[in-house]
Amino acid sequence: MWCSCVLLHSLVKYRRYRRKGVTETNKAAGRNLVIIMSDEHNRDWSGCYGHALARTPHIDALAARGTRFSSAYCNSPICVPSRAAFATGRFVHDTGHWDNAFPYAGSPTSWHQLAREAGVRSTSIGKLHFRGGDDNGFSEEIIPLHVVDGIGDVKGAIRDPLPAKKGCDALARDAGPGLSEYARYDFQIRDRAVDYLKARALEQSDGESAPPFVLFVSLVMPHFPLIAPQDFYDQYANLSLDELTDTLQAPSVDHPVLLELQKYMNYDEYFDDESRSRALRAYLGMVSTIDAIVGDITSVVEGSSLSNNTCMAYTSDHGDNLGNRGLWGKSVMYEDSVAVPLILAGPDVPQGHVCSTPVSLVDFHPTVLDVLGIERPATDMADTLPGCSLQQLASTPDEPERAVFSEYHAAGACTGMFMLRCGAFKLVAYSGYAPQLFNLEDDPGEVRDLADQPEYAAVLASLREAMAAICDIEAVNRQVFEQQQALVERHGGRDAVLSGTDIPHTPAPV
Repeated sequence: MWCSCVLLHSLVKYRRYRRKGVTETNKAAGRNLVIIMSDEHNRDWSGCYGHALARTPHIDALAARGTRFSSAYCNSPICVPSRAAFATGRFVHDTGHWDNAFPYAGSPTSWHQLAREAGVRSTSIGKLHFRGGDDNGFSEEIIPLHVVDGIGDVKGAIRDPLPAKKGCDALARDAGPGLSEYARYDFQIRDRAVDYLKARALEQSDGESAPPFVLFVSLVMPHFPLIAPQDFYDQYANLSLDELTDTLQAPSVDHPVLLELQKYMNYDEYFDDESRSRALRAYLGMVSTIDAIVGDITSVVEGSSLSNNTCMAYTSDHGDNLGNRGLWGKSVMYEDSVAVPLILAGPDVPQGHVCSTPVSLVDFHPTVLDVLGIERPATDMADTLPGCSLQQLASTPDEPERAVFSEYHAAGACTGMFMLRCGAFKLVAYSGYAPQLFNLEDDPGEVRDLADQPEYAAVLASLREAMAAICDIEAVNRQVFEQQQALVERHGGRDAVLSGTDIPHTPAPV
């Protein structure tokens, strides 16, 4: 029986990797890095992750040229906290970026700040979802998308009791073909990224000592609204609903916390067979649109002087439930929502490799420093950050029992949600409520909750012990509710906030 000694052994190995990242830096100093992040890309909805319908030749080709991580996760299944964890390499409970009204504003230190301080040109193009107007550490931010008015979605911070969410009917009503504001924005991001990379290629081909660069290209699709450009939507127009929902067959949620969330985000009530088909075709069309953009960007690198000294990564900030279990959007700890695609390719990265070591977005912080050859600062030397370089993990034997952690404290959650993945097992803990336990090897669809099965009591206890070593979930939950309530009061109180403008999704910059 899998037991606590196995878990503790895996955590020892995890810490050993982290110490290795502190003392060893990339020998190829001056290397460049391009990170492409999409928004709300369900990990399994791409060809290289096994989806039978998704047409993603460019993402698949990137995976073939590098390493695909089969068990990658976000650290919070909602935009602002996930992106803050990605930037800082720290868990949400460590930074206090609880929800979409607690945006990152330059602190704690980000990888982009460290890169800039090391003399690396550090540039973002596209969505950041930070506060905006602050020095976030980049050398430049090109057409950035930040939270609305520097404030964000304060309504999402109201959690006791949960309010009624407005506008959930729009998801089904608007689904289908068209050119959304997000598609227009993503095409602008693509064009600016292509121009940027061509300029860097010219600089580095001149034989002069052009500075290395890290480029963060952050796209918005396939985030809802579920509207895909017509030509990409048409690629999936002939698919039946049975084909479209083949991987979305899990029964509806029955946990009390998730039932409350489903009631709050009652998107599924407005879908029928016709709108569900349109929505899933549109999602596939947006995934293929993103794939084409990835191809436009990677082709510049591969066809220029950048090809021999530039690493590339593709990932997403979280997934999407796509109607599975009666849920749409993200905000839960099922694989559809919390798992993300993650691919790394370039010099010193194994080609055609699949790494089964569980990883998460906090691993990008040491990855950037590793690839760019930047020494980790003294604050990292204390072993306070949980991440490890993805380049190192890709190049060492798999550690499938490495622990990864995620948490959710945002809209629709009546209490805090906490996830620990270690080995085959996933623990989902809810402050004040019964946990869930899944064996992802035997039950990848997460339909059999093992938490109340006596034969898994030791597994449950071990995972709870490991989660407690990361954070005290009850104390964190109290802190979150107190800070969210204080935020609501600063904006005039519950009634004033609820009477304000709804933010169904952050608009693209004009």
